[in-house]
Amino acid sequence: MPETAPPLPHAKVLWLARLERRFHAWRERRARRRGQLPTVMAFPGYGGADWVRVVGRVMIVPPVKRTGSGEYAVRGWRSFVAVPIGYAQVTVRIGEHSHDIVADRGGVVDTVIPAQLASGWQTLTMQVEGQEPVESRVFIVGSEVRFGVVSDVDDTVMVTALPRPLLAAWNSFVVDEHARLPVAGMAVLLERIVRENAGAPLIYLSTGAWNIAPTLSRFLTRHLFPAGAMLLTDWGPTHDRWFRSGKAHKETNLRRLAAEFPHVKWLLIGDDGQHDDELYTTFTAEHPSNVAAVAIRRLSPAEAVLAGGRTVVDDHSAADVPWVTGADGAELLERLEEVGILAG
Repeated sequence: MPETAPPLPHAKVLWLARLERRFHAWRERRARRRGQLPTVMAFPGYGGADWVRVVGRVMIVPPVKRTGSGEYAVRGWRSFVAVPIGYAQVTVRIGEHSHDIVADRGGVVDTVIPAQLASGWQTLTMQVEGQEPVESRVFIVGSEVRFGVVSDVDDTVMVTALPRPLLAAWNSFVVDEHARLPVAGMAVLLERIVRENAGAPLIYLSTGAWNIAPTLSRFLTRHLFPAGAMLLTDWGPTHDRWFRSGKAHKETNLRRLAAEFPHVKWLLIGDDGQHDDELYTTFTAEHPSNVAAVAIRRLSPAEAVLAGGRTVVDDHSAADVPWVTGADGAELLERLEEVGILAG
């Protein structure tokens, strides 16, 4: 994906990227000698009338023990010590058709495949090296749909305060989904939106790494958030950067959604703790016909301190689309009713 920050010295970062690849290759050989085999971790995707965007990751995951209740106890660090299998060949089966695709060097699968599926949630399977096929789901957006939702995750639906380095590490590597807190009222708000707009796609767009996708899925299910496609990013060096740009990741995917669904107006939901207001302002200026409204959650003073401060939300009173703010999902719901996005 395109990057916006100034590149670091070319040779230095190329060396780091090569070192990362060699390290993962060594870990893969070590895991295979132990008899461990890769599998596909499939994530919810989306699609249109004649295509689907399939997302997942090929990894060798450390053995996980079940808890007394029968659930798997998976803390964040296990997802990060899993071994990504770069350039793995994955077979995607959609109905009677099979497609062979290749993961990227981090084991991430993110590709568009031709397919003609009915609107709504549909299933497909992903398979690697003859292992048991893994079922995945994609949400197909009908050609008649005119409304959709893009929601940030960190501090919008989940209280994480991710920009603070130590707390970010704790949330990502130590805490499991049972210890994470939902933002009050956000599950009700999103459920109300998708219920009032039948067939509307819901996209969870986050700067979080794909490693946290299983934890995020369990969190959303546990706290009764509606199902949606997930678009996360990959950590680690690129050809010209130490780490991928989360901001660029969001910008790229917003523009991609506008191109893929020119007939859809999006409700953009975020918070004032990172770059959401700036990103949504830019996207609205570039694609005014693709934005129904913007809803920004205001962080509490304590959350703002943990998040390293809050960004200044510009004055959007003269904007062509409604901009609303609120401290939680309940306030945002009221504001969206007032501007006519939701029925009062």
